[in-house]
Amino acid sequence: MEKINNVTEFIFWGLSQSPEIEKVCFVVFSVFYIIILLGNLLIMLTVCLNNLFKSPMYFFLSFLSLVDICYSSVTAPKMIVDLLAKDKTISYVGCMLQLFGVHFFGCTEIFILTVMAYDRYVAICKPLHYMTIMDQERCNKMLLGTWVGGFLHSIIQVALVVQLPFCGPNEIDHYFCDVHPVLKLACTDTYIVGGVVTVNSGTIALGSFVILLISYSIILVSLRTQSAEGRRKALSTCGSHIAVVIIFFGPCTFMYMRPDTTFSEDKMVAVFYTIITPMLNPLIYTLRNAEVKNAMKKLWGRNVFLEAKGK
Repeated sequence: MEKINNVTEFIFWGLSQSPEIEKVCFVVFSVFYIIILLGNLLIMLTVCLNNLFKSPMYFFLSFLSLVDICYSSVTAPKMIVDLLAKDKTISYVGCMLQLFGVHFFGCTEIFILTVMAYDRYVAICKPLHYMTIMDQERCNKMLLGTWVGGFLHSIIQVALVVQLPFCGPNEIDHYFCDVHPVLKLACTDTYIVGGVVTVNSGTIALGSFVILLISYSIILVSLRTQSAEGRRKALSTCGSHIAVVIIFFGPCTFMYMRPDTTFSEDKMVAVFYTIITPMLNPLIYTLRNAEVKNAMKKLWGRNVFLEAKGK
């Protein structure tokens, strides 16, 4: 069957149909996006200027912040602008690029969180061999694997969508292009494609979540043999990781571990993993991690000293 594609652009319904609510959302999400940029940039700057890249935990944390910035930037700026726009449109090519970006950076974040859990497992359960196992070469390979894995996942998602015919309508009941809302607009049977999408995304989300649960369960069990101070430090670090995992994987599992269907709640759920989680990550990691807080204090203290000396 010849592919028919009469659609050159898509129209978003957005978060709300009420102008008053959209104005409030514009202010709120503008503030959220600024926090995402400043918070994650601060973590990257702190890790870089304090030479914390030598520590695997902060090496991966800095790249998690980079991914958070990229991930939220795929959807947030467009959504914020559309909140005050009369016509919320996006070109067909722009839609496919946005779909690619959402799944590329989202999947990469899942893999980085999984790698960070493995790092904590080695640090707590095999402390004597930690620097041997988590050397710089292995960290670089693991990081490269997260990016390659995210790219392959996203390419599969986009490839499944671009081969579908779109002949109208072109209105998407969402604020960004995601697989399930876009599949609803295809003028052909998408049962098989939808199933492949669910298996692809669902396997990654659920599989990584199970691995994370097992890792942290082993870590918590092993803490029983450590000193009170050791337990406190380990729980402080792992607690922040577990909080991020729950906030991120809960909504992702709801969205992608199900058949090719859409619900009215999808937009609100998507806000959590595209905006709320990237905003909370810097707060969670800095508030619960003493070493990051101390590094930030040293960084700002040094800058204040240099400014005072310059005067």
